[in-house]
Amino acid sequence: MCHERLDDLKRFYALLAQLEKRLGGTRRLLDCSGRMDWPRRGIYFFQEPGETRNDTGNGPRIVRVGTHGLKAGSGTKLWTRLSQHKGQARSGGGNHRGSIFRLIVGTSLIEKDGHEYPTWGQGSSAPREAREPEQPLERAVSAVIGEMPFLWLVVKDEPGPDSLRGYIERGAIALLSNSGKHSLDPPSHTWLGHHCDRERVRTSGLWNSNHVDEAYEPAFLDTMARLIDQMERPV
Repeated sequence: MCHERLDDLKRFYALLAQLEKRLGGTRRLLDCSGRMDWPRRGIYFFQEPGETRNDTGNGPRIVRVGTHGLKAGSGTKLWTRLSQHKGQARSGGGNHRGSIFRLIVGTSLIEKDGHEYPTWGQGSSAPREAREPEQPLERAVSAVIGEMPFLWLVVKDEPGPDSLRGYIERGAIALLSNSGKHSLDPPSHTWLGHHCDRERVRTSGLWNSNHVDEAYEPAFLDTMARLIDQMERPV
């Protein structure tokens, strides 16, 4: 199975190389805004400075896979979700209660730097008096995530349990995850995620918790290949 997963990972990264070429390169959230020509729906693949591959070839490894609005009837757009991860351009802050990505990066910074933010991650919303003291950490999270290059794959599907976006997201995370498996393309010794309080992040080597312990269907790679071929190059 290890050899099969290695071959599938090599194919996955070859497909991302095609996607990167089609997009004309990666982007950084720091440089992105809602004025750009974003597709309505898609999947995103984040890289991270200092995180490289060593088993599947040269180049950056993927550290997070995600999408948006999978529940039936959801109207959430791709940029809406990306902007929640990015935070607020004007203040440099953000709202970790609206982004699990921000939440877990923040918990890692708390552990790494030894700071205390007792309200971090408490509740799905918080009053201003709780949020104000959190802003230095929110700005630090924005700085970390903002530097991460990413790619996106257009998927023109409808939200719901049979969403192609959900299918590819689950497959990609399960394929990339090292949780409970032979480690391939492991994170660097200095990866921030080693400080995360979530074991699934630490063992998977990803900024993901869901799907990291699941099996993947190799057929999702065929679906990815078809969708990349169908994508139009940005103007």
